[in-house]
Amino acid sequence: MKSIIILIIALIIHFQYRLWLGDASVSQISDYRQQLDELNKEAQEKKDRNDALYAEVLDLRRGLETIEERARYELGMIKENETFFQVLE
Repeated sequence: MKSIIILIIALIIHFQYRLWLGDASVSQISDYRQQLDELNKEAQEKKDRNDALYAEVLDLRRGLETIEERARYELGMIKENETFFQVLE
């Protein structure tokens, strides 16, 4: 009977050690959850960025209006027979 009690106590100590300090312990699982949350946040940010880039690509493929707009604002181009006014503040 004493040996069974000693065996049960040893098993309890072993499982408590694994729960608090061993592999897949409570603190390690908490760290993994925090890393997972950070990775999910980063993945969502990258997904949003990709969606915006994809929408821009679709706009560029659809027509010349988007290309013309980019040429005007980014390159300062104007159409032939068009007058350009620059307002300084």
